[in-house]
Amino acid sequence: MGDADVELWVRVRAGDESALGVLFDRHEARLFRHARRLLTTREDAKDAVTIAFFELWRKRSAVRLVEGSPLPWLLNTVSNAARNLERSGRRYRALIAHTPVGEHGAAPRASDESGVLAALRKLPPREQSVVVLTVLEGYPEKLTAEALGIPVGTVKSRLARAKSKLRDEMAAMEASWA
Repeated sequence: MGDADVELWVRVRAGDESALGVLFDRHEARLFRHARRLLTTREDAKDAVTIAFFELWRKRSAVRLVEGSPLPWLLNTVSNAARNLERSGRRYRALIAHTPVGEHGAAPRASDESGVLAALRKLPPREQSVVVLTVLEGYPEKLTAEALGIPVGTVKSRLARAKSKLRDEMAAMEASWA
């Protein structure tokens, strides 16, 4: 393993992407098994291996071979990536667990003939998110503030500004219909 990896590594350090592909083909299965032991989902294990090879390419000038192979470095990098993926997965699951679930109505079947969605899209993204959560989804202002990570007063002021802009936009649309 070592001699062949040394030759490939010289090419990788010189920027040869095909040599990185050969290293990937040679070590991917072992790295995947290692990642699979550390992670609960197959997709996360694939991601950990991909991250390790991306980092190998990115840091190729600083990677140290052990007995002529980058495999130990890759195994360590897969372990670090697995920990990071598991940690971010826990945070994501915690966020989802704390997200209130509202009752969902039927999905709209026709196009937006009224122009309300077009008017909503004209709002700045910060105001759009407040309108979507409070008006369209029915979340209380306090939960909207928590979800967006802003104070309740900011939600109220953005909502007031957005409603005023929407009111003006809808009045302009109605005037054009007459």
